[in-house]
Amino acid sequence: MTIQVGDRIPSVNFVKVTEGGPEQIASDDYFAGRKVALFSVPGAFTPTCSAKHLPGFVEKAEEIKAKGVDEIACTAVNDAFVMGAWARDQHTSGKVRMMADGSAAFTRALGLEQDLSARGMGIRSQRYAMVVDDGVVKTLHVEAPGKFEVSDAASILATLSQA
Repeated sequence: MTIQVGDRIPSVNFVKVTEGGPEQIASDDYFAGRKVALFSVPGAFTPTCSAKHLPGFVEKAEEIKAKGVDEIACTAVNDAFVMGAWARDQHTSGKVRMMADGSAAFTRALGLEQDLSARGMGIRSQRYAMVVDDGVVKTLHVEAPGKFEVSDAASILATLSQA
């Protein structure tokens, strides 16, 4: 079943990319007591993800955080080393926290996986963005397959402005 607004983020582990290397963290601990703008991409270094999705959040990080967001996080079904390299390439430090979901455990627990095996990518995350407050999903924007219209930084800013 796909996660919905009002649901609690499922209890799973994923890997936080840090300057000192990968750190495993429980989702319960990560989301506890804070507001997080979380977005997911099908893959690090893929065209739309690298040209539009992540750069938009990097560019609008200060505006999003000014709306009461404690942290902006990006997740993908990639390992922590790939996510770390992508973070360096996209200059995310201090703006967007990169979270690796290498085995798709978080993605599957949300019910937001997609099978891109036909394109040689295996199981990946759907493209989405959500605002999570103290572990509870407050807003959720899931893209239609192949689209990039509702999960961008501007959409999250608009959602936060309405709250």
